[in-house]
Amino acid sequence: MNAFCRLLVLILAVLLSGENALAAHGISLSGTLKYPPDFSHVDYVNPDAPKGGRLVLHSLGSFDQMNPFILKGSAPFGIDSFVFETLAESSLDEPFAQYGLIVKDIDKAADNLSVVFTLNEKARFSDGSPVTVEDVAFSLETLKSDKVHPFYSYYYKDIAGAEIIDKQKIRFNFARDNRELYMIATQIPVLSKKFYSTYGFGEETKTENVLRPPVASGPYVIAAVNPGKSITYRRNPEYWGSRHPMRKGMFNYDEIVIKYYKDPVVALEAFKAGEFDFMMVNIAKQWARDMEGGKFASGAIVKKVFPHSNNAGMQGFLMNTRRPLFADRRVREAMGLAFDFEWTNASLFFNQYTRSNSFFSNSYLAATGLPSEDELALLDRFRGELPPEVFTTSLQAPVVEGQTGLRDNLRKAKRLLTEAGWTIRDGKLVNAEGRVFSFEILLSSATFERVMAPYVKNLEKLGMQVRYRTIDPALYEERMQKFDFDMVVHVYGQSQSPGNEQRNFWHSESANRNGSSNYAGIASPVVDFLVDRIIYAASQEELITACKALDRVLWYGYYLVPNWYLDGHRLSYYPKFGQPDNLPLYYNYLQLLTTWWAGTGKNAK
Repeated sequence: MNAFCRLLVLILAVLLSGENALAAHGISLSGTLKYPPDFSHVDYVNPDAPKGGRLVLHSLGSFDQMNPFILKGSAPFGIDSFVFETLAESSLDEPFAQYGLIVKDIDKAADNLSVVFTLNEKARFSDGSPVTVEDVAFSLETLKSDKVHPFYSYYYKDIAGAEIIDKQKIRFNFARDNRELYMIATQIPVLSKKFYSTYGFGEETKTENVLRPPVASGPYVIAAVNPGKSITYRRNPEYWGSRHPMRKGMFNYDEIVIKYYKDPVVALEAFKAGEFDFMMVNIAKQWARDMEGGKFASGAIVKKVFPHSNNAGMQGFLMNTRRPLFADRRVREAMGLAFDFEWTNASLFFNQYTRSNSFFSNSYLAATGLPSEDELALLDRFRGELPPEVFTTSLQAPVVEGQTGLRDNLRKAKRLLTEAGWTIRDGKLVNAEGRVFSFEILLSSATFERVMAPYVKNLEKLGMQVRYRTIDPALYEERMQKFDFDMVVHVYGQSQSPGNEQRNFWHSESANRNGSSNYAGIASPVVDFLVDRIIYAASQEELITACKALDRVLWYGYYLVPNWYLDGHRLSYYPKFGQPDNLPLYYNYLQLLTTWWAGTGKNAK
């Protein structure tokens, strides 16, 4: 959940409390917007898409509460997208643009230290009550408190507070100048003050209200709940935004049902049996081997890759540096040398993937070659604290070449382990105190076991004792929140415009705060400095430079073993949906689905 998107199209200049401000229907970091003030719909929808029908999806694990903003428990899949709304909505065919939704006008102060929002007078909650400035102020206050998941307090940290101006206008004041902060402010989810004051928020919610459907302003309401097994969202026939230009042609199904499964293998078989309509596939073997013949050959089930331009971020085998075993950078580097990506991609993934060579893979933010002069201006001050490779070596994951490639890499890994104080004794890798190099890889899905098996064998050749284990998704999430693991497979997703979320990923402030995304336990003054340079970049050029510099420092910290990425969404579905003519550029599969409709023709009923 990142804030994302470009500077603002100026429509008129106004005076606000003696300060010059710029008012607009939308904002962007680039200074331009694709859509004018009078636009009727976005280009990646069919504005005449018919309403009706039922969409059945699936999710893994279970759910036990209805609040997607808190740390404790699990909320049902889709509730944040279908039931709740933010002040503004991202455009999916512009890299950094937001258009007003709950708010109709956005006035950014010329000094960048505040923004005034004018509410859309049409905005209503599902109980028919209007969305008020008091609701917006309550939302900000709540999402900055200790009641919510730590992500939100990090993300909204520099929004100092809200000031109600009148019945339609509210000002957000900023603690400091941050070119992205007014865009982050537009991403505030709007909560009903009346509902949560009555039934509680987070820990204060009574047991009997934990599964109570929330009152919110989104296109769907919760119609039925089968705890942990299924949830049904029903399109609100009185939805206030149905004709809004950022909603027209979207959210077309009368009902959306989410069915829960414990295992992705079971879920795939259920999909092929027709238990649900659509599946995003993130397992290469399923795509290549388990989804062939029969219904796929006849066209009864469609299998298609939808291209996108998303920043792929980074997936990797992440090490918990809070564990003494992984505190030494040389040890972490050795862990990467034991992974044979080339064999894995060919033998297990059918050559579907590209190796990750950046924490901002598939984007213009990825560091390439050697540091530029601008990057060096940031990095040189830390030259004595950083590995030499940051300055001398481009980012490149270990490669296994030829018949001796893996052996050569393992020999290098052995040398690094020896330098770190680990030696072979009686066939086991031990340190000076005789402690055996032993750890566990925690998995949330059994499908990754086939990837881990050969990797573990390579580690065992170094004398390590390694085991991997798949646990229940709810328990896995709980252990992740408490940093109770040695190694996991983790994905760091990135937006087209990284910002405050980087503090939650890497900053020392988040290293020991339960629930943060700093799973590696990084606590580095250099990383802290670069994260701040990203957040407070004064221009797009400064942002790019800071991201590339951070990329190099994280890469040569060897906090994870880089994995792979795909520049498309592997989607499979039953051919009973209509689809718009145009794809968006920057999107996830759920956002794409919101533009489809029941039926196969352009105006199918």
